[in-house]
Amino acid sequence: MFLWAGSKTDGRSDRRSIYQKIREYEVLDKRKTVTALRAGEDRAILLGLSMVVVSVMMYFVLGITILRSYSNRVWSDEASCAIVNSTVVSNVNCSYSCGAECWKSSRYPCLQVYVSLNSSGKVVRLLHNEETQESNPECFYIPKCRKDYAATNVIVQNISERLKSQHTVQCFVDPTDRMDTAILTQVYSRVAVFHSLFWPTFTLIGGTLIIAMVKLTQYLSIMCESLSSIKR
Repeated sequence: MFLWAGSKTDGRSDRRSIYQKIREYEVLDKRKTVTALRAGEDRAILLGLSMVVVSVMMYFVLGITILRSYSNRVWSDEASCAIVNSTVVSNVNCSYSCGAECWKSSRYPCLQVYVSLNSSGKVVRLLHNEETQESNPECFYIPKCRKDYAATNVIVQNISERLKSQHTVQCFVDPTDRMDTAILTQVYSRVAVFHSLFWPTFTLIGGTLIIAMVKLTQYLSIMCESLSSIKR
């Protein structure tokens, strides 16, 4: 009888030990899962914060470059310009790189283009863009300085013939009439500003959404744990 009772007690203890081992494995697996989830959440929050910081830095850089140039632009009004004259008047000396600390001299043809504003009839010099005004306001287009002058001359002549064939082009003028020049294209236009601000905005929104989703997931997990503890 004592042997039977002892065997019965041993069976219960064995079942308890097996249950405890299973319970320990379940708790260990749960801890590993929670640890992995927390590590993934930390990485996601770090990624979101990095995206937000990078977007803010990009906003700062763009604010002191493109946005400032866009707000201070001179040629802001669009007008219709009739081509009056498009001729090569002279050659301009330039230098091109031939290696490390090596520069050689060359030249490019200076194309001058004059247009008449259809709104006022005023004749002004036409430039390619704002950067041309800063580099050489006497020439419509400043090609890249090359060793082969003939190739550069062909490019400039093609531009001249194309302008002559169009007769009328859309240009941008100074509304205050302080500048006696007009430009053909805007470097700092609304389209350029939109394209420059698109990716920083996309990065900022993406980083904010990542942080918000992680915080929402953490909040929902805490709510589920509290509800499960109440049911128990």
